[in-house]
Amino acid sequence: MQHSENDSPFFRSGYSDVNGIRMYYELYGTGNPLVLIHGGGSTIQTTFGRVIPLLARHRQLICVELQAHGRTGDRNTGLSFDQDADDVATLLQHLSVKKADLFGFSNGANTALRIAIRHPQLCNRIIAGSFLLKRDGTTPQFWEAMKKATFSQMPQQYKDAFLSVTPDTAKLRNLFQRCADRMNGFRDFSDTEIRSIRAPVLLVNGDRDVAGPGHIITLSKLIPHARIAIIPGGHGAYIGEITALQPGDTLYRSFVPIAEKFLDGKD
Repeated sequence: MQHSENDSPFFRSGYSDVNGIRMYYELYGTGNPLVLIHGGGSTIQTTFGRVIPLLARHRQLICVELQAHGRTGDRNTGLSFDQDADDVATLLQHLSVKKADLFGFSNGANTALRIAIRHPQLCNRIIAGSFLLKRDGTTPQFWEAMKKATFSQMPQQYKDAFLSVTPDTAKLRNLFQRCADRMNGFRDFSDTEIRSIRAPVLLVNGDRDVAGPGHIITLSKLIPHARIAIIPGGHGAYIGEITALQPGDTLYRSFVPIAEKFLDGKD
C-alpha cells in the first residue's frame, strides 16, 4: 500500500457484505466524509494513491473497491454503473454515513453521477473526473479499439496492483473481461437523467483526455449546478493516476486545492 506526504494516523480497512459481494474499503483521516471511487480495472491506490494523503488532512476519506476490482468479490452478473452506485450506497449505510461528498474518476465518475441520480439523498457535492456519459463524447476509434481489446493490452501497472492484493490470475482475467464487456455494452446516460442531478458537481477533464473538452462543456449545460475545470494533461494526470504519472510530476498537488475549494463550497 502506497503512503506518503505525511501519512494519516487515522487509517483502517475492512470488508462489508454488500448486495451479495464482500466489498473492501479503506478509511483515512477525520472530518466531513468524502467517498473516493476508482476507475475501471483499478484499485484504490492506482487511482488515488498520490492524493489520498493530501485529501486526508482535512476530511475522512472512504475509499472503495468496486465489484471484481482489487480485494472486492464478484457476483454472477456483469458490471454496471447502476449496480456500482447501489453497492456504494449500501456500504455507506453500513458505515452509518447519511450524506457525503463524492469524488469519482473515469468509470468511478460515472458511478458517482449514478449515485446522484439513484440516491440523491446521499450526495452533498460531487467531483466527476474524466468521465464519459455519451458515446459521442469520444472518438469512434476509441470504441473500435475497445472491441479489439485483449488482456495483453491491460496496463501492466493495473495487473501488478491487482495481483499484489489478490494474487489470482484467473480473477484478474475475469476483471479485464468484466470491464471490456461493460464498455462494449456502454449506453448513454439520458439527458433526462443528467438533468435530474441536483448536487453541485465539478466536472474535471484533461485537455488530452479520453473524452474531449466539448463533452464536459455540453454536459455542464444539462447539470443544473455544474462547474468545469479543464486541466493540461491526459487521463488522470491531474490526480497522479498511476498510468498517467511521469517522473517528477507534481500536478496533483496543484489540483487538490482546487478540489478542496469546491468541496468546501468556496467556488
